[in-house]
Amino acid sequence: MLLTANKKELAVRSKLFRGFSDSSRLSILDALRDKPLTVGEIVEATGLSQSNASNHLGCLRDCGLVVAEQNGRYVTYHLSDDRVGDILALAESLLADVARGVYECTRYNQ
Repeated sequence: MLLTANKKELAVRSKLFRGFSDSSRLSILDALRDKPLTVGEIVEATGLSQSNASNHLGCLRDCGLVVAEQNGRYVTYHLSDDRVGDILALAESLLADVARGVYECTRYNQ
């Protein structure tokens, strides 16, 4: 039974990291680190199309990584938890130490 619980926990953890694994979603999360933004501001900051940004925001919202708030006629998005930003910062710190291996890795080609 413990093995089944561990597999379920790993599956949920894997789903969490899928939110960070797409470059478009990652660029949105990065843009939201400093302050809440509207879709238009996210489009400007990331270079994504409006429809692409909206699609990824929906994914990030459904997964609980961002929160949407209605402000008049605009919807503003922000990170759901400060720890999302902490994970991004920790990844940058780790990448500074292992960048060569990640860059040369052939197993995760895009």
